Amino acid sequence: MKALVHVKLKPTVLDPQGQTIQRALAGMGHSEISSVRQGKYFEIDLDASVSRDAALKNLTKVAQDVLTNPVIEEFSVEILG
Repeated sequence: MKALVHVKLKPTVLDPQGQTIQRALAGMGHSEISSVRQGKYFEIDLDASVSRDAALKNLTKVAQDVLTNPVIEEFSVEILG
């Protein structure tokens, strides 16, 4: 089983890296892109013996405790297969 964890900055947090990317894209002629927000992506392989519910519960805890800074970031967990 595979899981995906997407982490992004909360909407209220400024994203200077995203702003820099957006300005660079505009400078390259991509003026149609008005905003960019950057984030992190984790692809996690799980043992086949783990149930879908247990995987979701465990990965939610991992995301909260390890993969994110809960003050400025939010996350989503997706279980595949």
